[in-house]
Amino acid sequence: MPQYWNKKVLLAKIEATYGTDPVPTGGANAILATDIKLSPMEGQDLSRMLDTAWLGAQRTIPADLYQKISFKVELAPAGALGVAPAWGPLLRACAVAQTISALVSVTFNPVSAAHESVAIYLHNDGSRFRMLGARGNARFTVGPQGIPYIDFEFMGLWEAASAVADATPTLTGFLAPVIASKTNTPVFTVGGQALVMRQFMMDLGNEVERRFLINSESVIIVDKAETVETTVEAIALGTWNPFALAAAQTTVAIALQHGTTAGNRATLNVPTAQVMRTPNLENNQKITEWPLRLTPIPTAGNDQWTLVLT
Repeated sequence: MPQYWNKKVLLAKIEATYGTDPVPTGGANAILATDIKLSPMEGQDLSRMLDTAWLGAQRTIPADLYQKISFKVELAPAGALGVAPAWGPLLRACAVAQTISALVSVTFNPVSAAHESVAIYLHNDGSRFRMLGARGNARFTVGPQGIPYIDFEFMGLWEAASAVADATPTLTGFLAPVIASKTNTPVFTVGGQALVMRQFMMDLGNEVERRFLINSESVIIVDKAETVETTVEAIALGTWNPFALAAAQTTVAIALQHGTTAGNRATLNVPTAQVMRTPNLENNQKITEWPLRLTPIPTAGNDQWTLVLT
């Protein structure tokens, strides 16, 4: 019998000890994702480079083995104040801290040390791919009349896939999202100026490295550099001038709120972002648009952005 790609169950759970399986379960740790892509045996094939008395191919040895997985999760809060979203462990494994204020909010912000890791299982119709010690990168994407997403890409330690019965997922922690629109996304400002936005993306810019040495193999996040890209309708330069702001190396605040009811609001705040050059103009529906680029800058450290769920 063939294995059906559409029969997939994704699980993820924070590791208490790096590389030690916390044993995620379908009942407690299932992830509702889309566009899953798995590379189960990345690495290289080392040729033995043997000198022989004949011509022909050489045997190789698989080395530097690791796994990669990418997928998207809908950006929807838990539906209740002070309740962590089911996708929280994924963001935590991207060098992000999660702080819960009971009955009030859940806040995510970047951290520079003590990065958490996650165990990821992908069940595919009777095959289980287990990835321990995974860390990764994330991007927030928002566009009009579309679903806001968090795009994840993880790298983890390698092990051979095994024949295991698929887990039974419980996905009640994932609420249906609302599309991004004028009504559902009531706040988008750059430097205090409300702008008409076509698309928005913030990339956490994590530099994820494999460090495979004797007595130690791990996946680590060694650096980060967030970037924001957004396309907005051009307005009168006397009102707001991104070219002058870029030339003066000016920093501005960015605010983006999606969702309007308690327990369903997600607000991304970038308090200090440097306005970068805008090298070109764009034409959409014969309307001039600016493709803006901004760089979130830490002030006291680990404060270049927050995602607050309220």
